[in-house]
Amino acid sequence: MLILASQSQTRKALLEQAGLAFSTAAAELDERALEQGAIEAGGDGRDVALLLAQRKAAAVSVNHSGALVIGADQTLSLGASLLHKPLDMQGAAAQLDYLRGKTHRLHAGVALMRDGQLLWSDVQTAELTMRAFSEAERDDVLSREGDAVLASVGGYRLEGPSIRLFETVAGDYFTILGLPLLPLLAALREFAPETLN
Repeated sequence: MLILASQSQTRKALLEQAGLAFSTAAAELDERALEQGAIEAGGDGRDVALLLAQRKAAAVSVNHSGALVIGADQTLSLGASLLHKPLDMQGAAAQLDYLRGKTHRLHAGVALMRDGQLLWSDVQTAELTMRAFSEAERDDVLSREGDAVLASVGGYRLEGPSIRLFETVAGDYFTILGLPLLPLLAALREFAPETLN
């Protein structure tokens, strides 16, 4: 049995499109407290993404004996700052303004666990540069996107109209969507090839 320890519609869609049979289970964690602890210990956005992916997998794994659990998380860093999902459309606009004309990094962590035992984990990073877009362009994109951007750590969706706000994108597309799918599939072939049948 394969379980995704996430309620992310994007991650679910990526696994479905890859032809995997799985169920989902939410991991109950205080993500901000874990993040704060990692930062205080000298960690960065990559460390936080990997830690959260591992902790999510662990939280679900202990309640599902024998199941292979996928944990995943994503962080956005701009310099030393970590950004989070905006709470509302005003927050999304403010976040886009903060990112405008700058280069930020998306870090996507993924982990596999069985019975509380970490089998494998990885973190990938993509680098994205936003254009110096106008407020009118920003507002048009947010109007087209709607509340969907509130589910994204960046307040944008690269797979939607938000792509208009970008100048360059360097990195794996799946990492940008929040799940390093190719490394995960390689790990599944190694640790649980039956999940790919």
